[in-house]
Amino acid sequence: MAVEPAPDGELTDSDPSERDRQLADVLSGLADEVAAGREVDFPAICQRHPDLASDLQRLWGAVLVTDIAGVGSEQLPGDASGDSTTSRWQRLKLPTTIGDYELLEEIGRGGMGVVFRAKQISLARPVAVKMILRGRLASDLDMQRFLSEASSTARLQHPHIVPVYEVGDIEGRPFFSMKLINGVTLADRLSDGPIPEREAAELIAVTARAIAFAHRQGVVHRDIKPSNILIDDSTPMISDFGLAKRFGVENDLTRSGVVLGTPSYMSPEQASGRRDDVGPASDIYSLGCVLYHALTGRPPLVAESVMELVMLVLEQDPMPPRALRPRLDRDLEMIVVRCLQKPPDLRYETADDLADDLEAFLRDERVAAASGRFNQVVARLFRETHHATVLEKWGVLWMWHALVLLVASLLTWGLEFQEVSNRTAYIAVWVVGLGAWAAVFWKLRQRIGPVTFVERQVAHVWGSSMISIAMLFPLEWWLGLDALSLSPLLGVITAGVFIIKAGMFSGAFYVQAAALLISAVVMAILPRHAHLVFGIVAAACFFVPGYQYQRRRRRR
Repeated sequence: MAVEPAPDGELTDSDPSERDRQLADVLSGLADEVAAGREVDFPAICQRHPDLASDLQRLWGAVLVTDIAGVGSEQLPGDASGDSTTSRWQRLKLPTTIGDYELLEEIGRGGMGVVFRAKQISLARPVAVKMILRGRLASDLDMQRFLSEASSTARLQHPHIVPVYEVGDIEGRPFFSMKLINGVTLADRLSDGPIPEREAAELIAVTARAIAFAHRQGVVHRDIKPSNILIDDSTPMISDFGLAKRFGVENDLTRSGVVLGTPSYMSPEQASGRRDDVGPASDIYSLGCVLYHALTGRPPLVAESVMELVMLVLEQDPMPPRALRPRLDRDLEMIVVRCLQKPPDLRYETADDLADDLEAFLRDERVAAASGRFNQVVARLFRETHHATVLEKWGVLWMWHALVLLVASLLTWGLEFQEVSNRTAYIAVWVVGLGAWAAVFWKLRQRIGPVTFVERQVAHVWGSSMISIAMLFPLEWWLGLDALSLSPLLGVITAGVFIIKAGMFSGAFYVQAAALLISAVVMAILPRHAHLVFGIVAAACFFVPGYQYQRRRRRR
């Protein structure tokens, strides 16, 4: 019989399929609310569904991105509230006069609105006007935040930033006008394929300088992509700063999830909806994505659906650029790879640093991305990867696994002291017993929530280690050895598992691997106490990180 979900994401006796259905229902409801332009109190939703909170937080960003990407191109939707101007905007015929602007023709359309070539009547000058979909701003407070943030970016004066002339609203619809650039976008330029590597490096170096200037003014762009880089007489200019945010400001537009970015070029912290983590490093990641596209002819990650693409951004590393363009300069590839690091602190510290490296490449000088001080290499070796957060769901299970290993080892040690030589008893413990526990472990993990791709990889590694342990018994028999003669290999096999985990999750697991390798030597020296040594060391190697990740899960 199913029971109600427990708080804090604890394991329950409910049917996993029922839990997945509940998660799908909640996400569907949230998507409907966002699509309708209504404000969503996401923290309250998480409080009402504590057992789903961790998965909702992980997938919330994907819901918001899907909403933005799903805006149709056939018509300009009206407000969810059904205001009186809706039909006018849906049946807008050009040319027409709106306020101080004569809209002449549509020149672009995206998830947040429509861009028109226009004429500012009072100054008789050509401009580009971007009208924002009012329905994407959930409340009047959101409208005020947008106007405040866009006004601050309008003050950015840089030769490679398209200047914003005016920010306001017309008939309840926010807009901003900017300089009309008579050129092509980088997206148009890349439609014919990749561009020469030196041209790409020059273009992104100039763009990075402009982004660095914006960062020094406290503004992060959040939507850097080829279509927002205009090329006028070979000079790049970054546009759409009207949708940027001032980092370090508490009440920013992302509270309602209106502006997130474009999935193919957004950073992992944007894709996950971690708005507090979105800062200058996010723009550096996006610049790396644009450089990758310019060099290879495609974005770093490609998927058939927006949701799948968001999950790839969160979980997968892109294919190395040289795999798509083998003759690409290695230094330039290293620059791209550094920009696309999942942890923000592993990217360039500033956009100026990225520009410096690109300019060094153009001068045929050594680039910082291809070097690295010894202490930096060591620090990266022992740090957590972007996959480490999934271990928060494994914490309590690892603590139970530590107990199971300790019991199995103590039981084997006791059988040895009883001088039991029958292999069947030991096979029952290490093959049948641990095999049954593995099945229980996996069922318990499935009840916590959806299993990610990287967790399935861990399961395969664990399964291979269990097969290796099971093979020790027939090997002993085939080689004519006494039972448990190959027991020191338990430490070696388990150490191999932790070495793989160190590469996937955290370099801290190298410590566990070293401890298990040392225990293997001790087991060979003290065969009568081999399983006692292994049980204590292996249990500690699982219990300590399990406890740490469980505590982190509870703090979240």
